[in-house]
Amino acid sequence: MSESDNQPILERLRPKRSRRLGLSGKLLLLTIPLVMIAEVLIYVPAIANFWSNRLNDRLAAANTAALVLDAAPSGMVPDSLARQILTSINARGVAIKMGQQRRLLASADLPASIDHDYDMRDMTAWSSIVNSLKMMTETGDHTMRVIGPSPGRAQFIEVVTDEKPLRRAMYRFSRNLLGMSLLLAVLTAALVYLALHFLFVRPMRRLTASLVGFHENPESVARIIVPSQRSDEIGVAERELADMQRDLVSMLHQKSRLAALGLAVSKINHDLRNLLASSQLLSDQLASVPDPRVQRFAPKLMRSLERAIAFCQSTLSYGKVQEPAPDRRMVAVEPVVAEVRETAGLSPDASITWIAAIERGLKIDADPDQLFRVLLNLVRNAAQAMESLSGSAGVRQIRIIGRREGAVAILEVSDTGPGVPAKVREHLFEAFRGAGRPGGSGLGLAIAAELVRAHDGDIQLVEGTLGATFRIVIPDRPVELQTFWNERASA
Repeated sequence: MSESDNQPILERLRPKRSRRLGLSGKLLLLTIPLVMIAEVLIYVPAIANFWSNRLNDRLAAANTAALVLDAAPSGMVPDSLARQILTSINARGVAIKMGQQRRLLASADLPASIDHDYDMRDMTAWSSIVNSLKMMTETGDHTMRVIGPSPGRAQFIEVVTDEKPLRRAMYRFSRNLLGMSLLLAVLTAALVYLALHFLFVRPMRRLTASLVGFHENPESVARIIVPSQRSDEIGVAERELADMQRDLVSMLHQKSRLAALGLAVSKINHDLRNLLASSQLLSDQLASVPDPRVQRFAPKLMRSLERAIAFCQSTLSYGKVQEPAPDRRMVAVEPVVAEVRETAGLSPDASITWIAAIERGLKIDADPDQLFRVLLNLVRNAAQAMESLSGSAGVRQIRIIGRREGAVAILEVSDTGPGVPAKVREHLFEAFRGAGRPGGSGLGLAIAAELVRAHDGDIQLVEGTLGATFRIVIPDRPVELQTFWNERASA
């Protein structure tokens, strides 16, 4: 094993993550802009509110100054005092309107024209946002007139002031808010990143590492992920991944054992086939013996040997998952059932009662050898299932029923045995997994199911019956009309 194979899986993943942006980087790049967008959405109304508050503060200071100026005797205020009052409120002039008369309470260096007018009496939130942003984007020494309500007898009060001091204050506020926003954005992004990293990114890396490690050695039990105790979707994903990996490991181990078994059977098949061929030569010589009993049993012996040789030959095909295609023709069912009984050793004096209820003249469009194998496997399974019953356990009986329903032939093989255990039914027709008795392999049902499906038929366990009942359904092949006329003409 090389040195790279001994490195942990996460270490081997690091070069890949360094060449491209991983989940952590994408999460960080996504978190910071989202937080900044939220800060921008906070900043816009904040600067508008700051602008409105400053203008309202100017109006409040102007109202106070108006009270002082209006209280002067005969409304006469020295110019020096008026300038001091205007300087204290950062204004160039203060005026009020009483009735139909506008009265200038104080002024100092009034400009020739006013650049902007802001009436705070009907100022909306949207207007505040637009006017505040507009003021921040302007340059130069502009003046503005701010109009607002007056608490006294006056209808409103006007303040003429410069925009530059307010613009500078807004810049300072923006810098402070921007700095605080950046700090909050970094802290929020860091907290969100760490929370999501530990809650989602690390578990995803763990899942990824488990998948990569399992892909490298899918037969190793040590590569199966150990699920955490989380109850959320990640916990469910971990548990499902662990179950899937365990199933795959079990399946791969089973496939390996099957491959080893297939190799062993292939080695045995050659010698066994030669031995059976020698036995077939001896049976040919027995056929020439004039003894009536020999003449009676010799054909059956030869037929059994021929079928055994054919079974040995098909063993290699089954190991390659290639059953030969069925040689279908209309086959009489009764002779096949009788041969199955003799081959299974169920003589009339046996402890198991044999009942064959076959519809008179019933024929099935099937391969006779493969049909024989299907029935023999089912009958042997039934006989072996009833061998475990005690002598007083009840009637031991195997029943074969055959009938035709239109273009479909139906056969049922039932017994009075203990039935099929519930835990076996899920994998009933799977090799080495559908064995319902100790020592069984489940190959008989697997072979029977494969042969029936090769005929486009179906085999299933009938529920709710005494013992076990298997139903075989084989449809007739569709016949093309031209083929039918050609066969009829040749006949």
